[in-house]
Amino acid sequence: MMRPALLLSSLAALALALAACDRKAEETAGPPPPEAKASPADAAIASAGAAVDAVTEAGPASPAPGEQDGTDQWRKVAGAEDQDRIARLYGAWGAALNEANVDYGAMIDTHGMLLVPKAALAGNLQPGPGIYRCRTIKLGSMDGKGLAYVDYPWFKCSIELTPGGDLILTKTTGSQRLRGLLYPDGSGQNRLVFIGAQAWGADEKGFPTYGQMPERDQVGVFERIGTNRWRLALPWPKQESKLDVLELKR
Repeated sequence: MMRPALLLSSLAALALALAACDRKAEETAGPPPPEAKASPADAAIASAGAAVDAVTEAGPASPAPGEQDGTDQWRKVAGAEDQDRIARLYGAWGAALNEANVDYGAMIDTHGMLLVPKAALAGNLQPGPGIYRCRTIKLGSMDGKGLAYVDYPWFKCSIELTPGGDLILTKTTGSQRLRGLLYPDGSGQNRLVFIGAQAWGADEKGFPTYGQMPERDQVGVFERIGTNRWRLALPWPKQESKLDVLELKR
């Protein structure tokens, strides 16, 4: 058996030899190749994506039990402007439908109760956890210059119920995805209130949470409109339209 002193001496000699090899490899490898020059547009997209990913990496991958300070009172979470958006929900419905019906009335009629303002049904307000089919319809143009009606194809959404009792809605696919919590409204109406935020583009891996990137914040009203059929109405969104309607179906 080798004595401890001889063993330590042998290990030290081996370490010195490996270090010398590493130095020689660095000297002969040359400098790293220069990075490709990005365009201003690429830089802006990368910066936005990095900001969202940084927000996501700073916290858990999905909302933790009791997120948003652990309250079930949505008015304690939503800012004043977003509370006003909820209060003006039916104003958004009216303005959006008036504009869209001019050229797209026949298309709107094909959706049945989905785009009828006061179509909420009682009972089963809270959808069960799982995967849903979902699609977005945008009504009205935010600035009066864009399209008054846009109908997107079906994507995927999910409903999660955390151990802490938070009900989380996520649109998991598509270029405009959202994630947020569904709160009891407390007003006696047949609805829940959504408070969350958007992720943009295919490169963003996570979601900002409400309040961290104000331009991404979203609030809306979640209602049941049929058997295994719900909708999320987002009044006066910050981009593109006067009203966004996200339909969910089993």
